[in-house]
Amino acid sequence: MDSAHKMKMTLELPISITRKEKWYVAACPALDVVSQGDSAEEAKGNLAEALHLFLTSCLVRGTLEAVLKGCGFSPVADHYAPASDPAQDRIDIPLYLLAGFSESDQCHHV
Repeated sequence: MDSAHKMKMTLELPISITRKEKWYVAACPALDVVSQGDSAEEAKGNLAEALHLFLTSCLVRGTLEAVLKGCGFSPVADHYAPASDPAQDRIDIPLYLLAGFSESDQCHHV
């Protein structure tokens, strides 16, 4: 590893926010992650943190692909992807990666 390159990958995930008595509950049903807060914004922020920690943990343990497949995710070419429902709340979750490689390195050797 000659140098480390910081990269950012962002996942856009559907969420819902509901009020349950005195709490606001934010959920990402696609990954079965839920959080709460005193306000809708606090619940959404707490959900963002929970999703980031969950996805980072999966990445570190090497289980991200299995978890996403287990939740029903599959790759699709961008031009075949259905448009997002504008009525659906969404949240962007960043994942930060460090890649160590030199110009002569290749991830996949052909």
